[in-house]
Amino acid sequence: MRENKTKKLVTSAMLLALGTAISFVSEMIPFLNLPFGGTITLASLLPLVLISWMYGLRWGLGAGFVYSLLQMAVGFKTVSALFLPDSDSYMGSVFFAFCILLLDYILAYTSVGLGGIFRSKMKAAPALIWGSVFALSLCYLFHVLSGAIFYGAWAEWFFTDSAAKSFAFSAWVMETFTGAGLATVYSLVYNGCYMLPEIVITALAAGSVSRIPGLKKI
Repeated sequence: MRENKTKKLVTSAMLLALGTAISFVSEMIPFLNLPFGGTITLASLLPLVLISWMYGLRWGLGAGFVYSLLQMAVGFKTVSALFLPDSDSYMGSVFFAFCILLLDYILAYTSVGLGGIFRSKMKAAPALIWGSVFALSLCYLFHVLSGAIFYGAWAEWFFTDSAAKSFAFSAWVMETFTGAGLATVYSLVYNGCYMLPEIVITALAAGSVSRIPGLKKI
């Protein structure tokens, strides 16, 4: 029993390190980074899905939580900037900073630990593929929620003054939505610019990884 748990810990640590490394390398590639945060990574979340798929949802959620802490450590410059006083209501900004960390890091990445949810319901390939799509979609929704609540003030600028203004869709959005609706659409679009490609890349990579012989026995 101890040997089995040690093996799980070692394998999980290696996969977490791999995911963190892929994320770090991806952030060093300029065209994969969005201007206000968010990176299209080279399937950096797939290792989390694999942990959940191999060892169960409880273990996967724990690994996801650890990964969220690693991401905060790797992105310390961005995280620390959230706590810089930028208004007369500094305590309010600290509260918002903690809420952003909760949604964008802890809940978003911990939810990827649900990637193994289809293991006992499907064969290896579809289980990993659909598990990846499901888990990363949850991650996307947490990012959308955070963006709509805390970054919605950028919505009007995004659709009228940024590069997005050249699309007819932007004009339609500005004519159709206001307030919270506009903020939500902005967050869906902005976060979708990196999360939707991420979901596709991860699903494709999951399909390839599922062909590794004896994966369940690792």
